[in-house]
Amino acid sequence: MGFLAPNMADVDIQQWRNRPYQQRIRPLAEHWVRHGFGTPGIVHLLYLVKITAYALGGIAVVSANPGVGSIAHFSSWWAEPIVYQKLVVWTLLYEVLGLGCGSGPLSSRFLPPVGAFLHWLRPGTVRLPPWPGRIPFTSGTRRTAADVTLYAAGLGAAVWLLWSPGGAVGPGAVGVLAPWRVAVLVTLLALLGLRDKTVFLAARAEHYGLTLVVFLFPVADMTAALKLVMLALWWGAASSKLNRHFPFVVAVMISNSPMRPDWLKRRLYRHYPDDLRPSALAASVAHGGTVIEYAVPLVLVLSHGGTVTAIALAVMVVFHLHIMSTFPMAVPLEWNVFFIYSALVLFSHDAAVGAFALHSPLLAAVLVLSLVVVPLLGHVRPDLVSFLPSMRYYAGNWATSLWCFRKGTEHRLNEHILKASGLPVDQLTRLYGAEAAELVLHQGLAFRAMHSHGRALVGLLPRALDDVEAYDVREGETVAGAILGWNFGDGHLHNEQLVAAVQQRCGFAPGDLRVILLESQPTHRSRQHYRIVDAATGLIEEGYVNVRDMVARQPWLDDEAPVIPVEPVRAPRPATGVAAAHE
Repeated sequence: MGFLAPNMADVDIQQWRNRPYQQRIRPLAEHWVRHGFGTPGIVHLLYLVKITAYALGGIAVVSANPGVGSIAHFSSWWAEPIVYQKLVVWTLLYEVLGLGCGSGPLSSRFLPPVGAFLHWLRPGTVRLPPWPGRIPFTSGTRRTAADVTLYAAGLGAAVWLLWSPGGAVGPGAVGVLAPWRVAVLVTLLALLGLRDKTVFLAARAEHYGLTLVVFLFPVADMTAALKLVMLALWWGAASSKLNRHFPFVVAVMISNSPMRPDWLKRRLYRHYPDDLRPSALAASVAHGGTVIEYAVPLVLVLSHGGTVTAIALAVMVVFHLHIMSTFPMAVPLEWNVFFIYSALVLFSHDAAVGAFALHSPLLAAVLVLSLVVVPLLGHVRPDLVSFLPSMRYYAGNWATSLWCFRKGTEHRLNEHILKASGLPVDQLTRLYGAEAAELVLHQGLAFRAMHSHGRALVGLLPRALDDVEAYDVREGETVAGAILGWNFGDGHLHNEQLVAAVQQRCGFAPGDLRVILLESQPTHRSRQHYRIVDAATGLIEEGYVNVRDMVARQPWLDDEAPVIPVEPVRAPRPATGVAAAHE
């Protein structure tokens, strides 16, 4: 792996370009097994610097508050309630600025390495309201000066909280933030979410936003409630991994780690390079991690200090350090750092506080709604709830999409849509040239194809396009990242709503932009809903793919049979192909 240049597949670029799409995917999938995304070493170093800046920056900001104490006395105040509160606000601010999840090259952000605030402080950019037809004053997809002001006010409210003094709660205590001050940020975050769901999700509102709501209640309930939030996050993630997708995730994620040996990476697959389905080792690691996320947090909640708690904490710290060391795509690195800090505060320093010692019925109702009802709805009806508030985290079961631009038409996104940065292909071309840019982008497509849902997307391409070679196929994630300013695995950010916003601005002709949309698998069903839409003419076909068909296949399909079994519920229109669309 190079320190400055990406480690790309060793292919003859001209010969590779002349291959059919399926054959172009195969060498890149094989390359992923041993090298992952091929990220240059300097990028991993920069991510480590960013994590350090996040941690030290938070400590420095908190220590600057009167009554907390200097950094030199960190051990005496690190677990104070107001310190925890301010680090939550600091982390939320860090995320909503775009500096955390979804930043840098592992999120297809190269130059600049962040979007978010560069995008959301600019009137005229695209926004996506969650319920435009139901909530007054939220319709439209153009960011206005009022939206920019609201976002800036949210940033200002977070900074204001970071510098706000605490109110005394007992002798010798530093205090806690006044609930009315917290309420200002909670209100602004809610209003931001109604205007643009992207900003709300970027703030990781299902975690940090809910934690802010906990701060509105009496301090006597705070520690118990926060323990329940942590338990729900761990158990929600574990529950989302009870599927046939997760072994694929584990193999792909560890392959992307610069800290794992080559022999181990190859053993994560059944028979490299011919059979790239996850091996028994990958399945064991996946299921073992699920057991850890169920059992160890339960031990933390039920124990109250001592050796058992210390061992359980050590296991969870190593668990999150392992995730960080793989440098997963979309890089939720700071989130894992905060998990480690929270576990140490809540289950070590405050081990004596029972997790179910709540006094407020209203707070209990809020927690049940946020930690039980919403996730359950998201598991049963994933089309209605983002995978983030559903707590269906990095488990291989996400809504996804492929955007297919007729060659020569993708540039319309630059000509007609205001963005804070260029498309990934433009950013990469400036860095490495056109040939390398093409390979890197296809390496991202290979990443998707390595997952079970990616096999479905690849297999649906021939149903969407008469001639796959006439199109530039792009990851929906990268399209959303450029147009919306942020992306983090939520396919609902690049579904029909974004297609309509793009079409409104770009006016693609029929057949020029086809999008394949795949919803995640509901818990109680073994199939996934797909749609094929044309930006100009609308829905072309929809139906279901069966999960058992996906997990049995390779990342590529045979040229002789480049399709997959489907259960269509809407038959293709008489003129579904590209050529027919132009007649």
